[in-house]
Amino acid sequence: MIKMQSVAMRWLVVLLASVLLTACGDDKKTAEVAEVLGPVAFESGDECHVCGMIITELPGAKAQALESSSTAVRKFCSTQDMLSWWLQPENQHLKAELYVHDVAKTPWDHPKDEHLIDARTAWYVVGSSLQGAMGPSLVSFSSREAAQLLADSKGGRVLSWDQLDMAVLQELASAGHEHAAAYGEHLMDEYGVAEEIDEHDQHTAPVDVPATDAATEHDAHQQH
Repeated sequence: MIKMQSVAMRWLVVLLASVLLTACGDDKKTAEVAEVLGPVAFESGDECHVCGMIITELPGAKAQALESSSTAVRKFCSTQDMLSWWLQPENQHLKAELYVHDVAKTPWDHPKDEHLIDARTAWYVVGSSLQGAMGPSLVSFSSREAAQLLADSKGGRVLSWDQLDMAVLQELASAGHEHAAAYGEHLMDEYGVAEEIDEHDQHTAPVDVPATDAATEHDAHQQH
């Protein structure tokens, strides 16, 4: 009888220890989930993680990703650059906080870092006429209503974070090519770039010396 009580006590101790360990583990997980690093400031000279351009010299909403495990910070000159990085399969497993500027509350040309918001809860306008760092831009807002106001005034459609995919990136890239081509034609029409190039070619092109003239000059030199 005493032996059975002893065995029962041992099992009770093991059970209590297991419960305590589980509770501690759950508390630790909860603490890890609750810990938020928060966005950081964009500094002068920061380069885009994707394209290498100086971020603060460009207009439009910027973005950043902070890895919770390593506290590594990746900064991007545009929301679409961050999206293109995030959609890469090797990045999908990262525990990262993603932030973008809320365009409704900060100037487009020089966004303020106090208006960085969670990219996953933001709303985006794709296809508007608003031009950012890479031309056609993925414009970010904290509310759907603000995003819809931009879409109503400058075109485009409103999407949530979960609706952003490779097709959206391809659409932006295609619009960027069209924008670049149209801008090139505008420069040629307004500043006569084509005519300037032709004139430059005429002045710098090598002049062929006729063979007869070269032979005559050689004979004259021998006579002297």
